Amino acid sequence: MSEPQVFERIRDEISKNDVLLFMKGTPVFPQCGFSAATVDALSQLGVKFHGINILVDPDLREGIKEFSQWPTIPQLYVKGEFVGGCDIVREMFETGELEQFMKEKGVSLATAA
Repeated sequence: MSEPQVFERIRDEISKNDVLLFMKGTPVFPQCGFSAATVDALSQLGVKFHGINILVDPDLREGIKEFSQWPTIPQLYVKGEFVGGCDIVREMFETGELEQFMKEKGVSLATAA
């Protein structure tokens, strides 16, 4: 698959999903600690998100890094905007910035019981 096709697939997924996480594994079964930590932060906020397992597609695995100009996985996109990887998401979560960012973007959060 050529690079433009991979980029087109990435753009399509980003446009279809308000909150999208390119990750290793799945939201239910993350296959690296960084993906697990990112899933945990989103889950604690009650953010509904779509996860894409880059381990099953080598073209996508390399393509997403080129697309975002970001060398690591996971990668979080919210309403079409690249947010960052695990360290950025975790830091934003710990400071409350991630919750505020989601609200500003119009992403609904599940209320804590």
